Amino acid sequence: MGVGHSPIARIRGRLVVSCQAPPGSPLRHPAIIAALAQCAERGGAAGVRIDGPEDIAAVRRAVAVPIIGIFKVRGSGPVYITPTFAEAEAVVRSGADIVAAQATRERGMHGTPLADLVARIHAELAAPVMADVSTVDEGIAAAEAGADLVATTMAGYTPHSRALPGPDLDLVRDLARRLPVPVVAEGRFQTPEDAAAALRAGAWAVVVGRAITMPEAITERFARAVADAAAPRS
Repeated sequence: MGVGHSPIARIRGRLVVSCQAPPGSPLRHPAIIAALAQCAERGGAAGVRIDGPEDIAAVRRAVAVPIIGIFKVRGSGPVYITPTFAEAEAVVRSGADIVAAQATRERGMHGTPLADLVARIHAELAAPVMADVSTVDEGIAAAEAGADLVATTMAGYTPHSRALPGPDLDLVRDLARRLPVPVVAEGRFQTPEDAAAALRAGAWAVVVGRAITMPEAITERFARAVADAAAPRS
């Protein structure tokens, strides 16, 4: 597909907001996810990352920015982000402009091989593919498999990657230096300064989720800080 493909070009040097809500969250409704996406667009986001056909369809009706679509299949094993072509087709048919798929080493043992999935998405859906990886080696393999973008989404969430309290900017930097395709920074970005640092590290774009669209997580950070400040001093 290449970086000249419109959705990829439109997010260059910009913020993408992940608008998702887990099962059981008070926000777990397509109309609410669409409202979050509208808020992100109004705030200046150049794109949104959305999970599942229902939410993608609702968001597509609400915003004009590119949608990075994923389809989490919970309980499907270690490869749960867009594991097969069926999920990729569902998100594109619902309005996604870019398909994101897990591209960690587990895919070699579970799910459709990445090169086969990318080739079929390109041929049958004419959509670019973003590979969600956790290590440099996975990023290199994803680019070789034909991915149009590589994202650090899974860094710290696989047993073989570094678990850091904040974003893995070293991984962003290494991938940006070594890959011929754009690198998207994603994972544990908490502040505007974190997001800016990702761009300085060579990221094409940066995805932020919980720190913007998950009120319970935001509230927890403030509540913890206030509780710590109110705690008796020994």
